[in-house]
Amino acid sequence: MKKVLFITYYWPPSGKASLHWPLKIIKHLPKSGWTPVVLTADEDTFSQKDDTFANEISREVEIIRAKSFEPFNIYKIFTGKKKDDQLVASETISQKNKSLSHRLSIWIRMNLFVPDARIGWYFPAVKKGIDFLNKEKVDAIVSVGPPHTTHLVAKKIAAKHKLPFVPVFIDPWTDIAYYKDFKRNVITKNVDSRFEKSVLENSEAVVFVTKTMCSDYLKKYPSIKNKSNVLFWGYSEEEFENLNLKQNPDDQKTIIHAGNIFSYQNPVNFWNQVKKEIDNRTKLKLKFIGTIDPSVKDSINKAGLSSYTEYLGFLPYKKMLEEVCNAQFLLVCASEPRHVPGKLFEYLRTGKPIIAFGNNNSEVKDILRETNSGMMFSYSESGNEFFEQYKNFQTKMEVACKFEREIIAADLGKILDSL
Repeated sequence: MKKVLFITYYWPPSGKASLHWPLKIIKHLPKSGWTPVVLTADEDTFSQKDDTFANEISREVEIIRAKSFEPFNIYKIFTGKKKDDQLVASETISQKNKSLSHRLSIWIRMNLFVPDARIGWYFPAVKKGIDFLNKEKVDAIVSVGPPHTTHLVAKKIAAKHKLPFVPVFIDPWTDIAYYKDFKRNVITKNVDSRFEKSVLENSEAVVFVTKTMCSDYLKKYPSIKNKSNVLFWGYSEEEFENLNLKQNPDDQKTIIHAGNIFSYQNPVNFWNQVKKEIDNRTKLKLKFIGTIDPSVKDSINKAGLSSYTEYLGFLPYKKMLEEVCNAQFLLVCASEPRHVPGKLFEYLRTGKPIIAFGNNNSEVKDILRETNSGMMFSYSESGNEFFEQYKNFQTKMEVACKFEREIIAADLGKILDSL
């Protein structure tokens, strides 16, 4: 079998959702004739830990770990947090916190860490990768970002050993959504753009996890047209086995959002609509799994939903799926037109009605329409029509199943075969 080096910053025991795609793709890739080797960070100190995936890694998969300098440990000291305090993703870039230390830390993050806060992993990872390839032969390299530092590592190692490499873009690079409300100086943006361009131009193929992101990059870099591919984020059927499912009372309905919600993903009018439904004697409850920006919590409180809202924080993956499957309604908040939230695909698999918010996001809207699974609204809308029509949504599982990751892994195998 041919061998591929996978470069991914996140790997068990990290609980970061970004590891799900490489973890499952790597699990199924040998069926396509490719043996994976993984180059990853020695420890992800930012994300919560989740040991539930550790047993999924085949003993035959070689794992190479490189030390990483994590600036978030300095951030804790700088902002007066304790060493063992768990950082919340949405709070680290929240604009609600007006303290000088917080604002200065954001400026440093946005302007001095290029392409991202994991750049401290670059040199150790390159050394580990080159040392490995000096002893072992591989046929291709795949990098998964963010963090986009992984793509720079892949490019460097690939150039040294004259290997084809394939960057996988889970999110955009230089204009990722959370940059839009922050100022980056001209020098920083120019350097970052050069990094992005060099990775795209030197890669043998490029993978995007959304069609709209692919289209956006093709407008920006027409030269990558013949090597661009779309492989969706997807879901894993095996994760839905042996879940602890509960039968909820018919009159009690729970709306769940799983994942992070940042300040720019705040459907303010929806919270007000939920309160109206409750006032009209509909028994509704909100549940949030993951992190939520303080400004979003404020909006929920102002809508009078404090006593109807539960914040579960981080949950192990299986427990999260159980909560999602036990809910009656599932909430999606897209960050921008190119963003298809990963949880959308797991939501589709549950068959539960989905209410989505996002401005000008035609791709999420198309997926919901094709699968007959829900409705999408702009952030200025209340979503009241959803509560009138949700009984009409019966997910077409024959359409949703095309997003299963075993199928996606086979498609990646074909891309690697073509290099």
